[in-house]
Amino acid sequence: MKIAEKTLNYVKSITAQSISNAGSGHTGASIGASAIMLALFKNHYNFDVADTDFLNRDRFVLSAGHACPLYYTLLSLFGFDVSLQDLKNLRTLGSKTPGHPQYKVTDGVEASSGALGEGITIAVGMAIAQSMLAERFNSVGFPIINNYTYCLAGDGCLMEGAAQEACSLAGNLNLNKLILLYDSNEVTMDGSLNLANKENVAKKFKAMGWNVIKCNKGNSFAACSRAIAKAKRSDRPTIIIFKTTIGVGTEKEGTSSIHGVALSSDEIKVFNKKLGVFENFFVPNDVRDWCMSTSRKGKLNHEKWNQDLAVYANSNPELYRQFTNFFDRTKVNTEKLARMSYKWEGLSGKEFNNYILNEFAEKMYQIVGGTADVMHSTNVFIDNGGNFNLGNRRGRNIHFGDREHAMAGICSGISLYEDFLPFCSTFLAFSNFMLPAIRMACEMKLKVMYYFTHDSIFVGEDGVSHQPIEQIAQLRSIIGLNVFRPADANELLAGYQHFMENNGPYAFLLTKQKMAPVDGKYKEAMFGGYILKQAKKDADIVIFASGSEVALALNVADELSRKYDVSVVSMPCTQIFEKQSAAYQAKVLQKNAKLRVAIEASNDSIWYKYVGSDGLVIGVDDYQGSGKGLEVYNKAGFNEKEIIKKISRRMSK
Repeated sequence: MKIAEKTLNYVKSITAQSISNAGSGHTGASIGASAIMLALFKNHYNFDVADTDFLNRDRFVLSAGHACPLYYTLLSLFGFDVSLQDLKNLRTLGSKTPGHPQYKVTDGVEASSGALGEGITIAVGMAIAQSMLAERFNSVGFPIINNYTYCLAGDGCLMEGAAQEACSLAGNLNLNKLILLYDSNEVTMDGSLNLANKENVAKKFKAMGWNVIKCNKGNSFAACSRAIAKAKRSDRPTIIIFKTTIGVGTEKEGTSSIHGVALSSDEIKVFNKKLGVFENFFVPNDVRDWCMSTSRKGKLNHEKWNQDLAVYANSNPELYRQFTNFFDRTKVNTEKLARMSYKWEGLSGKEFNNYILNEFAEKMYQIVGGTADVMHSTNVFIDNGGNFNLGNRRGRNIHFGDREHAMAGICSGISLYEDFLPFCSTFLAFSNFMLPAIRMACEMKLKVMYYFTHDSIFVGEDGVSHQPIEQIAQLRSIIGLNVFRPADANELLAGYQHFMENNGPYAFLLTKQKMAPVDGKYKEAMFGGYILKQAKKDADIVIFASGSEVALALNVADELSRKYDVSVVSMPCTQIFEKQSAAYQAKVLQKNAKLRVAIEASNDSIWYKYVGSDGLVIGVDDYQGSGKGLEVYNKAGFNEKEIIKKISRRMSK
């Protein structure tokens, strides 16, 4: 038996054993895609197990995250920090081998995945980032950034809308270092693929500008390796359609019955006998040596790259200086900008954000991004940054088109690639399209900025479809997402500074309409919530507000102050406020007040946490009609007269 065939048999056996040992998992794809993955790892995937952050390494994303038992087996065989014991611990709490890949949990895993299609969007983002760095820093004779991005996807991945959005954009941008490995077994969990999908994938991808390669022997190591080699020579992004048999070699091969089940101990014995494997969780020396020879080659490739980089530095000193500077973030003096914020008074949130974004982008070339075809509506773009496209890989403004879901996932991929600070933007009402990708970014603690403008019913004439009533609550509910709704430029600057100093994604909610000045406090806003208007003694009434409602709250407080002692709290970011000390929170919440009130043009019930069950929350509990923004705002009760009436009525009880 040839060593390649023997290794493939052991890969299948160990993978099936780990799933069986866990008692659950996806045997079908994990076995069916084994030849594809082994061919990739053995002959094409450039990595260094001693330095998994090596800049010019190839990136691999397992979009079909349920096939992770196969992924873990290969990581173990090729020398990553995944032991046979870790494979035995598949799907157990606290193990290195969770039920779907998790970034920073398993050595070698480049991205979390599991929600089908998300991995493809991330891979496209990585390929975009690679092309940006390659164009900016490669020189004649020194292709220091020339890695490939590989992504394994299945039938389910390609049915997801996010994946199709991302693939369409990848074709338009001609990302030729992107290779999609399509495990086409034509079986889903519910049965045959044609029950739900009969489209011609090859023609579809050709229409999107991709190179298409068909490999009819997707369960053959040699055939898979030849197909990948051919894809690497393409001048376009490539999809390789591997025709495979799901659960190949098992008694249920080719059927949906093997998709998401573990083989029994008896079935494992039969399966192993077919493979010529007679040990459990055992790797023969010749198999281990064959795999590790590739790992040793990867280390040598890394060493050669380091040597080439040294020559590059001597030959291109100015370019090398720019290259190293790219990975050293320049600090922006936000306190100085805060002292200049008077320049932005009277502007809308989206307008003063444009100035601030460009202040940062001018000094930090890592900042790149774009919008979902609303650049001139959200005012989110880098002045003089140029448009990123096939003819200008240096462009910093990415035209994502109307592809909100893919846009968010692509930004995750750009962030994961290396030190980029990506951003994306659309109207707040359309953030719903992006929630799965935002959640994944939060899980991985990625540094991504989401700008959502038109942040309230003040959106006006566009009507109910554009009115973001429940979206603020949805975003705040995502674990790990800091949601900043600033009352003015000072508070927004605090959000930027907080983003620069901490890990994880941030969402900035910005107004369409011009904002009244409130004299927000930059340093205090860094705490997420602070007393903007102090009561004279002990407050009778405390009014909490965020964003554009802070100015309204101050006006209401001025009127009520004729009769009551009133305090106003600006709460730009509840998530950051929740991390402050109990003493600080108590000082801001002022629970001894007779009445605590929250004013926000949303239906977020989080405000009851701050005002108490007997407090008053003035929000939006129904969709409003189409009309002028101020008219709609007033109709919903967001005016001084209506709010004072409600507060006075409660105080009189």
